[in-house]
Amino acid sequence: MTSSRPDLPPRTNILGVGVSAITMAMALDIIGSWIAHDAREYVTVADVHSVMRTQRDAHLRQIHGRAGLVTPDGMPLVWLSRLYGQRGVERVYGPDLMMALCGHSAAYRHFFYGGKEGTPEKLAARLREKFPDLLVVGTCSPPFRPLTEEEDESVVSMINAAAPDIVWVGLGAPKQERWIADHRDRLDAPVLIGVGAAFDFLAGLKRQAPRWMQRSGLEWFFRLLCEPRRLGRRYLVNNPLFVFYVLLQLSGLRRVQPDERSRP
Repeated sequence: MTSSRPDLPPRTNILGVGVSAITMAMALDIIGSWIAHDAREYVTVADVHSVMRTQRDAHLRQIHGRAGLVTPDGMPLVWLSRLYGQRGVERVYGPDLMMALCGHSAAYRHFFYGGKEGTPEKLAARLREKFPDLLVVGTCSPPFRPLTEEEDESVVSMINAAAPDIVWVGLGAPKQERWIADHRDRLDAPVLIGVGAAFDFLAGLKRQAPRWMQRSGLEWFFRLLCEPRRLGRRYLVNNPLFVFYVLLQLSGLRRVQPDERSRP
């Protein structure tokens, strides 16, 4: 177990990524406290894919290390956390976290950044249907190309002018994690949360796996069937390699410590 911050829950070292030992209720309380105290924190959601990306990218591992929370977004990370002694850990899945926070307090101000053109607006509209009191203070769908300095500064100014409590970032991993790390000190919002495909799922643009598949760790198989060409390599190569690396870690033959050096 590791935790460099006494005010935050312990973390489980999963291949060098410190995954927060939390439940959904704990996540809501912690994020609510950050908003109440006008903190400057960010949240990353971790699944097998994002953990495997850090095996080849030390800077990405550092970004997760600096996060206030790294939620166990995938069931394998939940199971491993429990194996390492954190019995009460629950899956804190990006789309569920968004739904929970949107319904948790009508006072929170939300900004949606990411997705294809029109996606954040569709997302906001669908969320307002479910939560009529939801305060959406802005949306933005950036181009896929890198922004110029002037464009980037304009985005920062737009978000700060909207004064959100939470900036939801849906750029896909690891692009969203890099964007959050690059912009955390420039944005006034208390909390930034990277949620990947949650924009498409909750906007109704992509199907989510049935709950029974999510609970049993088979969501990857459902997504592979839906998008075999795009996700084939991710799941058919990364998943077996993840299992191999975990077995090496459990046997003590592979040791990578989470990078938390830059966290306050």
